[in-house]
Amino acid sequence: MLPFLFLGTRAEDEAADGEYHAVLRCAGLDERDVRRVRLERGALGEVDLADWSGVVLGGSPFNLSDPPEAKSDVQRRVEAELRALALRVVAADSPFLGACYGIGTLGSLRGGLVDRTYGEPVGALDVALTGAGLDDPLLGVLPARFDAFVGHKEAVARLPEGAVLLAGSATCPVQAFRLGRHVYATQFHPELDAEGLVRRLTIYRDHGYVAPGGLEDALAGARAADVTAPPRLLARFVELYAR
Repeated sequence: MLPFLFLGTRAEDEAADGEYHAVLRCAGLDERDVRRVRLERGALGEVDLADWSGVVLGGSPFNLSDPPEAKSDVQRRVEAELRALALRVVAADSPFLGACYGIGTLGSLRGGLVDRTYGEPVGALDVALTGAGLDDPLLGVLPARFDAFVGHKEAVARLPEGAVLLAGSATCPVQAFRLGRHVYATQFHPELDAEGLVRRLTIYRDHGYVAPGGLEDALAGARAADVTAPPRLLARFVELYAR
């Protein structure tokens, strides 16, 4: 089998390693099946899409909609590298799954708009598949309605031209979409379980995802949530595209 390429951008080792190992677990892969590149540490370099079964992009503390003056040199480099890769992926219709940060990466292509209109606090919420989502080879593995973990400052306010809406929620109309046949982005986190969210909340407690004084309530909500369906998405991605 050709390996999968996993792209991460989290500077904190605990968060980066936790996300990577969660993706491996949910996808049913081990480290020999996946090459991890931490973009916050160095340049992506050349990527020959033919060398990979598919590309998975994790979440990020970066936001495309951050004010330009607030972006570090690293963030600007990461955004430029991911945009260049995304344009190639879409042109080739090569298998790609971007979780959370993938929304910003893919959602800004082809006239799409990513802004702060539909940000959601950290926690579990009800996500519903569209008719196209129910029929989709990847998203269709999920129930018509399911709980998923979210937590984001930005979201898609206008879909890219030609994008197919696959899922939404009451507070964020675009929870998943597809470009072409094989390029996907989700706003929710398919790799997160309650334990993973508790760990991530603790690490990012000062990053503005939780209101001041609200950490303990957010942690209690994460522990009480029943989120079981989203990990099927990663296993299905592997089932569809491993070669």
